[in-house]
Amino acid sequence: MSERLLVFERVTDDGSAERTYLVRDDEGVVLETGGAGARLPPGAVEAVMRRYGRPLDDSVALSGAAMPLGDGRRLVHLRYRPRYDVIAKDYLVLELPSEAPLAELSTSVVAALTHLARAAQR
Repeated sequence: MSERLLVFERVTDDGSAERTYLVRDDEGVVLETGGAGARLPPGAVEAVMRRYGRPLDDSVALSGAAMPLGDGRRLVHLRYRPRYDVIAKDYLVLELPSEAPLAELSTSVVAALTHLARAAQR
């Protein structure tokens, strides 16, 4: 069984879309970009979210695609546009049992996870 969550997308220099996914399978979590994947160290997603995430404001409705991480934890992709912004931004939100959800820009989370995935491959 595997589950997949779109966590980041960008337009490349040639104009094509490049998408980054987190894929959860029986062995853990894989960071997949452009069809190539790298397995993340155990606990990497939660560690990155605890390091960079901040408590989600109670007024923000948590909706969007989600991926369970086990033990009552789940990662949610949230597209949010505050009243004062023109363009919505993508966030990743870690929901934890009996704790406030932690939110961070998906760009920052994916950058940190990419670094950890590369280091784990060495």
